[in-house]
Amino acid sequence: MVRKIIKIDEEKCNGCGLCVNACHEAAIGLVDGKARLLRDDYCDGLGNCLPVCPTGAISFEEREAAPYNEEEVKRNILEKSASMLKQWPVQIQLVPPNAPYFKNASLLIASDCTAYAYKNFHEFMYDKVTLIACPKLDDVDYSVKLAQILQANEIKSVTVIRMEVPCCGGIVHAVKQAMAKSGKIIPWEVIIIGTDGTIMKE
Repeated sequence: MVRKIIKIDEEKCNGCGLCVNACHEAAIGLVDGKARLLRDDYCDGLGNCLPVCPTGAISFEEREAAPYNEEEVKRNILEKSASMLKQWPVQIQLVPPNAPYFKNASLLIASDCTAYAYKNFHEFMYDKVTLIACPKLDDVDYSVKLAQILQANEIKSVTVIRMEVPCCGGIVHAVKQAMAKSGKIIPWEVIIIGTDGTIMKE
């Protein structure tokens, strides 16, 4: 298929590696001291690498290329990376509502136990800002901080992951309340993890 994809001018590339870090899909690597597009199907064509290149070596082109393969990208990143965590801190009460990583972000809001119950939890974290909390043990109204985050930022989507146990329903309630307080209705979904570590509902 013909699609938009990045092009790297090796003559201009100084091998700084900034584009490698900027590419969330691991489509770019350094080969013999120069940035290279490693696989066409890893490049989503969004160009996060372009603005960080100090020499202007990266541009877009339209050409015949394999379609972007998100599932393969996720698998590759999980194999290479120890963690999909993109920011710190992760506790809802500790994150500043105006942190730069919230800009145009998708949120993953999870109860603490889900990361221990579901062995491939980091799959959910791909390309998301992760926030965690325990609705049973924390004596806090999470909806206040979540509403502040929603109000201060353009959030693209919210994924809530909770355990099947009744006390975890509090985190879903907090997200609903946050949307009501912020006046923003954002696309959202709830994923329920069973105590046996399986996904019960998506």
